[in-house]
Amino acid sequence: MSELGFFILESVIKCLFVLAVFATLAGFATYAERKVLAYFQRRIGPDMVGPFGLIQLVADMIKLFTKEDIIPSHSQKLIFAIAPLIAAICAFVSLAAIPMLPEFTLFGHTIRPIIADINVALLFVIGTSGLCFYAIFLGGLASHNKYSIIGGARALVAIISYESVGALALIAVVMLVGSFSLIEINNYQNDGFLSWLIFKQPLAFVLFVIALFIETNRTPLCLTENEADVVSGYGTEYSGLRWGMFFIGEYTSMIAGAILITLLFLGGFNDFYFIPGWIMMILKSSFIFFWYFWARAAFPQLRPDQVMRMCYLILIPLAVLNLLITALFVLI
Repeated sequence: MSELGFFILESVIKCLFVLAVFATLAGFATYAERKVLAYFQRRIGPDMVGPFGLIQLVADMIKLFTKEDIIPSHSQKLIFAIAPLIAAICAFVSLAAIPMLPEFTLFGHTIRPIIADINVALLFVIGTSGLCFYAIFLGGLASHNKYSIIGGARALVAIISYESVGALALIAVVMLVGSFSLIEINNYQNDGFLSWLIFKQPLAFVLFVIALFIETNRTPLCLTENEADVVSGYGTEYSGLRWGMFFIGEYTSMIAGAILITLLFLGGFNDFYFIPGWIMMILKSSFIFFWYFWARAAFPQLRPDQVMRMCYLILIPLAVLNLLITALFVLI
């Protein structure tokens, strides 16, 4: 097979692999979250369908596929219908520029576990994943439900505000590395444990994690679907598969965020002593992903005014201060 033919075949297989694996992982994450929360809260969680409740995921999928798809009569029907697609598509597109594992050789060809290695990968990932908030806002706005509109608008304000925090944190990382390429950021940390950027940019790490919780709609910082509310925010009017697509996009974004934190701050897929890099990548990303469940079980939901006050009075000033200190360090 020619190099061009192999490249096309490789790219198609990569795309199908990412879609299949991450859609499956997003579904399995719902089961994992329910079991972890049950453990924290001294409950049992899913345990009736299959061993340890593992087939509960299949039962949930059957329910979502067969449940009646309701579109409110006074809604903006076209926008209401495509909003869930935007959530899922943007989440999966953001994965295209994220390197998942180290390179390996197959049939004499070097395989790079990344769909598109671009030199501005960090900008691409942040930009495409950030578009997911359009789905939330449009879904709430098109529902013709005042509670959905309030939930969508509240989420829009929070996500846009905290994107500033996340962007300022990442600028400090880019200043140190000198590149927007995620592979180069990963390679910058290949000199051992102490070369991880979490030790050089601990404040940027904390700020980015907090911003990521907001952008992935996770408790206790979530204003999109506030658990203290009686209604379900922007998704109040959604049902069936359309409702499920919002959460496929949300959990896919959570997985992508965990991988991104690992690449940016925790050494990426570099080897750790005798442990291969691909194992370290899975272990670190899984641990970061566990934080989403841990925080939801351990901390109370914050009020909207508390979340926004923390952003503008605490986090943005800290991010600017960290940026200034990093700039001085680079110049010196």
